[in-house]
Amino acid sequence: MSSPLTHFDAEGQAHMVDVGGKAITHRVARAAGRIRMLPETLALIVKGEAKKGDVLGVARIAAIQAAKRTSDLIPLCHPLPITRVAIEFEIDEAANAVVCTAQVETLGRTGVEMEALTAVQIGLLTIYDMCKAADRGMVMEQIRVLEKHGGKSGDWVATV
Repeated sequence: MSSPLTHFDAEGQAHMVDVGGKAITHRVARAAGRIRMLPETLALIVKGEAKKGDVLGVARIAAIQAAKRTSDLIPLCHPLPITRVAIEFEIDEAANAVVCTAQVETLGRTGVEMEALTAVQIGLLTIYDMCKAADRGMVMEQIRVLEKHGGKSGDWVATV
C-alpha cells in the first residue's frame, strides 16, 4: 500500500519529491496567523513606541526574507524562484492581537504553501522578539494555509 505522504519512498525513507515532470504554472499561496498579547503591548506597537523601533516594519522585512529562505530551513522543500511576497498586518484590538497574512507567488513546478507559512511564522516571531521585554507571555496561534492556487491539484480554499 502506498503512502499519501509524498516525502517518503517505497521503503519509508525520506526523500525530496521529484517535480521535474510537472508543468510550470503560476502558483499562489496565502497563509495567516496571529500573536496575542497584553493590551499595553499592542498599544506600544500601534503607537510606534516599542523600544526596538518599528515593530511591524521590521517584521514585514523578516517575513519576506523568511519566504525566500524556506528551503534552507525545511530540509525537503525545493528552492523556488519566488516572484512576489506580500505581507499584511492587521491590528485586532478586540483580541489584543496582530494578524499576519502572507501571500507568496511563483512560476514553478511546486507550490508555495511552505513559503507562505514560514513567512507568517517568522513575522510573528519577529514581533515577539521586538516586544518580549514588555510581554513574555505573547501567544502565536491559528497559523494555517488560507488558500492555494495553481498546479495539477488546482485551487484549494480553507473552509473554516
